[in-house]
Amino acid sequence: MLVHPWDASLDEAEWQAWIAEGHDFGQLAVNGVRGQPPLVVPTHFTCHGDHLLIHLARPNPVWTAIEDDPNVTFTVIGDYAYVPGSWRAKPETPPSEGVPTSYYTAVRFTCRADIVDDPEAKAELLRRQMAHFQPDGEHAPVAVDQPPYDRMLSGIRGLRLRITDVVAKFKYDDQKPVEHRAAVADALTERDQGLDAPTARQQRRRLDRIGFWKT
Repeated sequence: MLVHPWDASLDEAEWQAWIAEGHDFGQLAVNGVRGQPPLVVPTHFTCHGDHLLIHLARPNPVWTAIEDDPNVTFTVIGDYAYVPGSWRAKPETPPSEGVPTSYYTAVRFTCRADIVDDPEAKAELLRRQMAHFQPDGEHAPVAVDQPPYDRMLSGIRGLRLRITDVVAKFKYDDQKPVEHRAAVADALTERDQGLDAPTARQQRRRLDRIGFWKT
């Protein structure tokens, strides 16, 4: 992932806060086996210290690939929007000569995967995920000896992804003048399609923190 200096995370806390705001769905990518193409699996995840916690169905085809090579990547993308060229044209040029782009946030985790098969360890992994996704409860106890999970645990395998590297990208034209970035954020808010509103919020947040970009 190409990350220009002006697109980089300003510090580790920035991407951590973005993930914690509810960006907990991403794509697990694993190397293919014996010349096969890479496998990509969309899934929810939970952060736990320096690990990402995931569970997948036992029939999922990724297991053989992970057992062959446990080095994987996990990518989370959000707050994205298409920005038409007319919004990015320089003041002295016609709007039709502006160059369009995409705004987005992306966090790429490089990880080493450990497969979790022990029933109690899988139950603990699920308990941590439930605590994140259903903090108010309203679910049966996740236990190896109580229904309904006692009979379901055999149908899944857990994954503990130990994070070895993180690359975060916040692509919101931070290298452009303050006035330009503010105008695009206003245009996104007015258009209000798809993820325009959260994209505008990210651009304004970065604008408030960075101000004029200095090389």
